[in-house]
Amino acid sequence: QVQLVESGGGLVQAGASLRLSCAASGGTFRSYNMGWFRQAPGKEREFVAAISRSGGTTHYADSVKGRFTISRDNGKNSVYLQMNSLKTEDTAVYYCERDPLVYRAYVSAAVGDYDYWGQGTQVTVSS
Repeated sequence: QVQLVESGGGLVQAGASLRLSCAASGGTFRSYNMGWFRQAPGKEREFVAAISRSGGTTHYADSVKGRFTISRDNGKNSVYLQMNSLKTEDTAVYYCERDPLVYRAYVSAAVGDYDYWGQGTQVTVSS
């Protein structure tokens, strides 16, 4: 089974930066589009960013465009999320997730298209 382990979260002040990491095992990592999602208390899980199998195509939620950067290293079976200029609204548990449809021809932003998330990593941004 595919396993995903997120790390890198923490407590920071508004304007600071964090780099989240996701280590994958099982399956063939390079075959899957990968995404980052987040869930704040009392809210539904929402799309943050996604990246294609080779890393050549990325997609971002409007709320994080220009601030967050998703990347991947297929040699390390890892995907990353560089978060700059953090805002209090970014506070949430962040999850790394896999799009299991290996033949999908586009990078999906739909929460329902992803699965195999890990335990998540908490990001808390204070004012």
